[in-house]
Amino acid sequence: MSKGIQGQESDWQSAHGFNATTPIRADRHPFPLLLYLEWGLLGLAILSQLLPSPFRDTLPLFKSLALFCTIAFGVMGLYLPRNSSQLAWILLQLSLMGLAGWWGGFRGVRLFPLLCIVLVLRSSLVLPLSGRLITSGIAYLLFLVLLLTRLAALPIARLSLRQGTERPLIGAFAFNSALLLFLAIGFVLLLVHALITERRSRDQLHQAHTQLRQYALQVEDLAMEQERNRIAREIHDSLGHALTALNLQLEGALKLSTANPTRSQEFLKEAKMLGSKALQEVRRAVTAMRADPLAGKPLSESLQKLIEEFQRHSGIEPHCQIQLNQPLSPELSMAVYRVVQESLTNISKYAKATQVTIDLTTQADWLYLRIQDDGCGFDPDQNQAGFGLQGMRERVTALGGQIQIHSQPYQGCWIVAQLPIRPT
Repeated sequence: MSKGIQGQESDWQSAHGFNATTPIRADRHPFPLLLYLEWGLLGLAILSQLLPSPFRDTLPLFKSLALFCTIAFGVMGLYLPRNSSQLAWILLQLSLMGLAGWWGGFRGVRLFPLLCIVLVLRSSLVLPLSGRLITSGIAYLLFLVLLLTRLAALPIARLSLRQGTERPLIGAFAFNSALLLFLAIGFVLLLVHALITERRSRDQLHQAHTQLRQYALQVEDLAMEQERNRIAREIHDSLGHALTALNLQLEGALKLSTANPTRSQEFLKEAKMLGSKALQEVRRAVTAMRADPLAGKPLSESLQKLIEEFQRHSGIEPHCQIQLNQPLSPELSMAVYRVVQESLTNISKYAKATQVTIDLTTQADWLYLRIQDDGCGFDPDQNQAGFGLQGMRERVTALGGQIQIHSQPYQGCWIVAQLPIRPT
């Protein structure tokens, strides 16, 4: 296994508390079945120590010491070590296994495999794959040494060396014992590795779901923020434009109320019409949160109406040049319309201009818009937070375009926008 995967296993083991000296309990063990298996194997190991053996190859004191080592080995499984003490923990268990197998005499041959499987299970919870393989290899080599030593010490083995009648039987027993333990260790390693991999994948999936929920909440918050910004732009662009024109009409009616009552009445009628339009815009903003000034009409036709309305309210006749050689998407048309509308509203309200130029052309896959006036101008650095300028920038940027606003006090204003034309 690669180092990266081993690092992931160590991180997963640490996350589940396997590298901390905490008591092992079934209710918080990640694999209770393995814990029950370990306890069962330990019970069989202790039982094998208590059962009588046909071979009297060890003293009662050594039998008691072997039983004590087995019990001590079992107690060590109640706690798992920290990172700094894992090596000592493994070596101490190997020592206890070796002593229990050696002092147990020939019965240690049947005792040692049980303890070996338990050690493999425990090492799987605290060591990466490389550590598990090394620990299992050392334990298996100790078993082979113990097995060959005990078989060589049997009287029947000595008899076989002289007469050769029992040697095949002893060899078959040794080979089968070694092979069975080797297969058992391999099966346990594969089983535990599969369980750890599955649990780690489940934890990663849970974390991914948690992150996905967090991202969903962030997207929802972002969508709400964008929707609030969009509503603010729509209200400012539609209702603000109508109220600005209404204010101009009322100012004109007020100035002509005594000098030219007839003309004043015309201004008031126009103001009433604009007031009705503003009310409609408010109703549309409340119900649909969007006013569609295009209403399915071509952009050039909608802009022409907007320019005529501007000329009627301000008395300025803009120099307009519109050359659209290909159809535009509704989103692009709306963005261009709102930029032009906001620019004309600002000119009417603040610029005090006498000349206005509007150029709208398409070349290849790009749309170019230029709006220029000779008004009093302003300092763009001091007007970054205005809804109008900010709304224009947001509209153009959202479509992948660029916009530049050049102005200086008493030097007019020049707005240049460049937007990509996507296929409709």
